[in-house]
Amino acid sequence: MKVKEIAKSILFYVVMVGAVIALRHYVFSPVEAIGDSMKPTINDGERMFGLKLAEIERFDIVTFPAPDDPGRDYVKRVIGLPGDTVAYKNDQLYINGKKYEESYLDEFKGKLTDGQPLTNDFDLQSLFGYEKVPAGQLFVLGDNRRISKDGRIIGMIDEEAVLTNVKFVFWPPNRIGTVD
Repeated sequence: MKVKEIAKSILFYVVMVGAVIALRHYVFSPVEAIGDSMKPTINDGERMFGLKLAEIERFDIVTFPAPDDPGRDYVKRVIGLPGDTVAYKNDQLYINGKKYEESYLDEFKGKLTDGQPLTNDFDLQSLFGYEKVPAGQLFVLGDNRRISKDGRIIGMIDEEAVLTNVKFVFWPPNRIGTVD
């Protein structure tokens, strides 16, 4: 009788470990922010969970392999989806000619004291020579626009290259919660 109980316990733990490994491999992944390019939304050293199967929408925060630094992943915000025109004028985002508010930047803009914009003027035509985000590509920016190495420098990223869609900060404890 005792052997049967031990076997059940072992089987239970093996199934649980297998389920956790499967979830980690196919559903979510822990992510660490390195650097200040996503401040104030995400800070250096914060750890988050990213979903691997989540649909990517405008303004989602995603991770992807750094195209200019093998072995490193970048964390950036999706601004332009395939077919979008993207422009910044007077520190204001325009997508497909429509003005978009970026409330996640309000805190950062409020702390600027030098009279300069957080995001300098640009459009896709001036950066890359084409008007729209190509099919299968995304245009990404860091929230700390003055220092972020993002789509303005590294170019578009492949939709297929996205590793995770960041949804939840779990470290440090005072920052636990969803990511905006």
